[in-house]
Amino acid sequence: MRISILALDGLFDTGLTVTLDAFGIANNFAARQMSGPPPFEVSIVGVRKSVRSGHGWPIPVQAITPDLKPDWVIVPALNTSTPDRLIPALARRDVNQAKAQLLTWHAEGAHIAASCIGSFLLAETGLLDHQEATTTWWLAPLFRQRYPNVLLDESRMLVPSGRMVTTGAAMGHLDLALWLVRRASPELATMVSRYLLADIRSSQAPYIIPNHLAQADPLILRFERWAREHLKEGFSLQKAADALTTSARTLQRRCQAVLGKSPLDYFQDLRVERARSLVQGSSLDLEAIAAEVGYVDGATLRTLLRQRLGRGVRELRADLR
Repeated sequence: MRISILALDGLFDTGLTVTLDAFGIANNFAARQMSGPPPFEVSIVGVRKSVRSGHGWPIPVQAITPDLKPDWVIVPALNTSTPDRLIPALARRDVNQAKAQLLTWHAEGAHIAASCIGSFLLAETGLLDHQEATTTWWLAPLFRQRYPNVLLDESRMLVPSGRMVTTGAAMGHLDLALWLVRRASPELATMVSRYLLADIRSSQAPYIIPNHLAQADPLILRFERWAREHLKEGFSLQKAADALTTSARTLQRRCQAVLGKSPLDYFQDLRVERARSLVQGSSLDLEAIAAEVGYVDGATLRTLLRQRLGRGVRELRADLR
């Protein structure tokens, strides 16, 4: 498998190194177990002759030539984790050159993978329009507003869609590398994941901080504060809208545009976050915790925690031992 990693100035150092390490370890294991060439031929390429990482380290890149025909192109994240830094970065000349090159490679039949904030660069090309995708969870509101034609689901960690795949925040780079190794050999992927004490995660949901997402919009931030004060009560869209001096339709529309979910779903997220905090940080039994977040019994809360977090009460409490 020929893999080209597209390196741009200011990329996320860990994303690049963990990707290279995963493929390097896979090639080493393969060399011990089988004859023949390494399964992964990895190159670092750039649209510029000189590229530096986010920490200022020089990255050796090879030039992109017409005879470079990768099977997969990987777009690592830029080290720009806030909107005020990311938006200007997307307008840089080298980023525009990279977008044009991605379109060329895609037209030639290459598969394209983007990790974390790298999904923004891929979305800029238009290739993700009407395709499913994920991205780093804390920039999901910006992604959703900037690329309304992309079917974003930031709760997922890895989303294949046609000849493209996107992954979630930060260590999604490792999830992507393991996923590509698994496509070549499930046995090899198992060896690499055990060696690195890592495995592909299916969801970002346990890591999402609802309050952080609310910062993206003044109305959503006010709704989040109101919701936290009313977690014990049954949810009423009209009551929430009245308290915020807006219409139910406007609140519904803003939640969908910014968060990609209904006000009720976001209210449930806040309940889960509060319940998780109480499960892990208090001595209350599950029935008492359920009452604190507005559920009539612990069984309902137990089911919701497992659905939203993929883990039960015992597993959540075991995390602290």
